[in-house]
Amino acid sequence: MIAAYLKFLYKSKNEHSIHSPFVFELYTKIILKKEKREEFLVIENLRKDQLENDQVIEIQDFGAGSKLNKGNFRRISEIAKNAEKSPKFGQLLFRLIEYFQPKTVLDLGTSLGISTLYQEAALTEKAKIYSFEGCPQTANEASKLFDKATNNTIEQIVGNLDQTLKTQLAQLQTVDFVFFDANHRYEPTIRYFTLCLEKATEQSVFVFDDIHWSAEMEQAWLQIKQDSRVMITIDLFWVGLVFFRTNQPKQDFVLRF
Repeated sequence: MIAAYLKFLYKSKNEHSIHSPFVFELYTKIILKKEKREEFLVIENLRKDQLENDQVIEIQDFGAGSKLNKGNFRRISEIAKNAEKSPKFGQLLFRLIEYFQPKTVLDLGTSLGISTLYQEAALTEKAKIYSFEGCPQTANEASKLFDKATNNTIEQIVGNLDQTLKTQLAQLQTVDFVFFDANHRYEPTIRYFTLCLEKATEQSVFVFDDIHWSAEMEQAWLQIKQDSRVMITIDLFWVGLVFFRTNQPKQDFVLRF
């Protein structure tokens, strides 16, 4: 990832390079925005509790796993430290959802639920988030978190995403926002993208986590950018944003965050 990051730094630009009004507004008013919110404080206090939790749980991992954690038994504190998204990216998810106001959100990869809470906190009253997690014990810990902090707009779906995603998508008319943070390998990433694409609209927003995490993820990100239905992509290194707005020319942006 060091080589990938150095390449990113060389290629990345700031707002002065953006000639798309849509991307300029999104970048300057949403992506780069910094603010303190009561919702953030609540979520970060819950994260602190997880970071101090030395309970050991058994992990069932269907994805690429972690580069730091090995073995089937891990402390909750270790998972919270190594697998949860940082406040910076949790708050980015919050701002994106608050800005685009999706009604149906798919959270592919609950983990301990911190990033799910950031997304849920920005939802409007009539919206709903479906959060998918393969590991039962991890999902159980996230459920405890949700009981403390949510407005009951999260529906947890536990099981192998290879089966559960297809089943849930069959019950939905459209998907407005998808956060892909499950299996960090090429083939599953493209498969989940293709499945969700069938229910996407021009206004849908897809967010891909760890697009430079490995050669496989970089290959997947490249293929996603080249898809004819994808019009705008924004590479923030740690995450990639995808838009399907047909009134926009096909463009790819590499922007500092």
